[in-house]
Amino acid sequence: MDRADAIAVFVEVAERRSFVAAARRLRRSPAAVTRVIGDLEARLGVRLLNRTTRAVSLTEAGDRFLAGARRVLADLEEIERAAAGAGTAPGGELRLTAPILFGRLHVLPIVTEFLSQFPDVSVMLSLLDRPVDLVEEGLDIAVRIGALAESSAVAARVGAVRRIVVASHDYVARHGTPHAPADLGAHAVVAFSGIAGVEHWIFRSETGEGSASIKPRLVVTTAEAALDAVRAGFGVTRVLSYQAADDIARGSLLRLLSAYEGEDLPIHLLYPGGRHPPPKLRAFVDFARPRLRRRCEGVVRAIHS
Repeated sequence: MDRADAIAVFVEVAERRSFVAAARRLRRSPAAVTRVIGDLEARLGVRLLNRTTRAVSLTEAGDRFLAGARRVLADLEEIERAAAGAGTAPGGELRLTAPILFGRLHVLPIVTEFLSQFPDVSVMLSLLDRPVDLVEEGLDIAVRIGALAESSAVAARVGAVRRIVVASHDYVARHGTPHAPADLGAHAVVAFSGIAGVEHWIFRSETGEGSASIKPRLVVTTAEAALDAVRAGFGVTRVLSYQAADDIARGSLLRLLSAYEGEDLPIHLLYPGGRHPPPKLRAFVDFARPRLRRRCEGVVRAIHS
């Protein structure tokens, strides 16, 4: 059995959820495609696909195998490109994802600068406030904030942020300054459900970890909305430091409870592992890493200003 061919056939069937559609795409007979998958399953000793008269679906083993199969095919394609002399100049579409606000503020400017220097590359930038599987969603690289799960992906750290509590000068003048997390019970809290729970906020200090029970007067789903309410003098909120950095630097918001913020949340560039990353990916990582690092350092300077 040609292993590379068998992997390619499997990926085609898995992605199209159909032996007939895969056979049509591969210009083979359905019987030939079925035979290749059967031989592959026999060699591996596991069933990769569930077959019914109406549909084809992945088994648990098939789902795991699909992720690796896609990486193998990508590596083979890059090896062939390099051998043919096409692997030297970055080109093609780069698919990138980042958190919505961080992506708009810090990733998008880097992307546009990158595109101006690499005219043969195009970028699809997906701004999403949810974790995504790079392989399953066909992405080349992600910007991730927070601890990373164990995976075979390559992670290049570019900086860190932290959770901070902020309020306007006007609000503090009218309601006083909270000096410890327990003081938040006496304040109007704007909870941002995308970053933490809306009933408990976890704080860490030199003496250990603790939670503060809060009773939000307002719950929103975006950091922008929470910050708008706080800028208007309504109450206090907790966001990631980059989200309020400009406000703190301008002096329009105050950073509160800084002694209780705890550990930093790392920021990484995350991309699939492999010995032969495409030139467009290598070029973007080399270009973006130092620029993102400088931007993250700028956020740190801003919140300490």
